[in-house]
Amino acid sequence: MSKSFEKYQKRRLRASYLSVVLSITLVLLLVGFLGLTVLKYTKLSGYFKEKVSITLFLKNNMKGSEKTGLEKYLKEKEYVKKIHFVSRDQAAKEFSKDIGEDFLTFLGDNPLKSYFELGLKADFVSPAQLIYIAKELEKNAFIEEVSYDAPLVDLLTRNIKTIGFWLLIGASVLSFIAILLLNSSIRLSIYSKRFTIKTMQMVGATKSFIRKPFIWASVRLGLVGAFLASAMLLTFCYKVDSKLPALALLEDIEVLAMVVSGVFAVAFVITALSSFFATQRFLRLKTDQLYF
Repeated sequence: MSKSFEKYQKRRLRASYLSVVLSITLVLLLVGFLGLTVLKYTKLSGYFKEKVSITLFLKNNMKGSEKTGLEKYLKEKEYVKKIHFVSRDQAAKEFSKDIGEDFLTFLGDNPLKSYFELGLKADFVSPAQLIYIAKELEKNAFIEEVSYDAPLVDLLTRNIKTIGFWLLIGASVLSFIAILLLNSSIRLSIYSKRFTIKTMQMVGATKSFIRKPFIWASVRLGLVGAFLASAMLLTFCYKVDSKLPALALLEDIEVLAMVVSGVFAVAFVITALSSFFATQRFLRLKTDQLYF
């Protein structure tokens, strides 16, 4: 009889641990998805910002040494990520290709100018900063005109801010819900052991002595859940990357490392705190209150 009861208790304990690990894994998977979305959004917004360029039309009387000096000057600017030079002749060939005919045959002279096309770093792509950059470059004696798509920059900046705001709100709400669910799972796990906690307290065990094994047991379950959630998340990234390689989910090792580290950190902190406060609550209750 006693052996069958022990087997029954062990099955209940394993089932309890399994349900807690499953709950933790699903919650941490949600946290991982949120972290991946937020961090990847930052990368994607930077990617689109860096597609914005400034065109610097040069004066026709520039010498080769002056062009080289100007290129060196531009490369030293903190906002320049890449630089591309297009000569008058190359510009004429590209324009003829775009319109489908050689416009020089009836114009006679090439009206186009040589230009530098500057690719900017994402941190410097905003309406205010581009106005400042354009005014600074216009002061250069070899630059005749500075051109960029101001309406596109305004639209891009507004859309990025709007999407980022709602993404942050949604991520905050879902993260709060995920933490509540994780906390509830740990509290329910400890609730099933409330009589054990009270018995240990009645025989003279100190509160810290009682709390310690429950905290570490919860942390271990949390880390197991974090491992499973991370494995599922990486598997998801692999599947998505094979279908949509443009997203480059697996190539961004830094983002993946941050997400996985965040999942383990959340698992450790939340399970430790939840088990601490849940155990503390039952330590404060009287014996007759444990039945409610």
